[in-house]
Amino acid sequence: METGPAPVDVILPCLDEAEALPWVLGRIPAGWRAIVVDNGSRDGSAEVAARLGATVVSEPRKGFGSACHAGLTAATADIVCFCDCDASMDPSALVPLARTVESGRFDLMLGSRRPTTWTAWPLHARLGNRALSVMLRHRTGLRLPDLGPMRAARRRDLLALGIRDRRSGYPLEMVVRASDAGWRIAETTVPYLPRTGRSKVTGTWTGTWHAVRDMRKVLQS
Repeated sequence: METGPAPVDVILPCLDEAEALPWVLGRIPAGWRAIVVDNGSRDGSAEVAARLGATVVSEPRKGFGSACHAGLTAATADIVCFCDCDASMDPSALVPLARTVESGRFDLMLGSRRPTTWTAWPLHARLGNRALSVMLRHRTGLRLPDLGPMRAARRRDLLALGIRDRRSGYPLEMVVRASDAGWRIAETTVPYLPRTGRSKVTGTWTGTWHAVRDMRKVLQS
């Protein structure tokens, strides 16, 4: 029997997350579609995702933003969500974010990370995030304590924003462009767990510095 499109597409940027994928994909809400965007994994992540029933998109151009945007262009649902693929965030927590967007109360919903342990969010990553929050407030007036990757919005509206960054600045540019466009933006807290494996972005001081640098360019553009 032919079925209609999924009500929500969940975009999962992926780089060497084969170990975390079973946990993540097992928590995608029933009826939603998981789109795993493989960004050059060498650990068989794409094969694991396909075996577990996810839609797999290959994005050879390196960069977190490249993977996010490839997933967005591959999505077909009215509402799309973004979530990390490293088991630090439970995709089931996306349900209230998506429902809020669907209701029309807000246009962009963000998941503000609430660490479950002190090791879940390294100090250098917190400091970098705090600095960006201050810069974002000066740029847009938004008071957002976190610029985390978990979020929900309408697909067509996101595509219309014309987000250009293809590195770590993609999530921040989304918020800046949405604010400039007059979107209603809100946050709700979500549990933040110790990730599976090593972070490619905020797991080290160097990775955090590169992420902050990319995002600062977005704010200065």
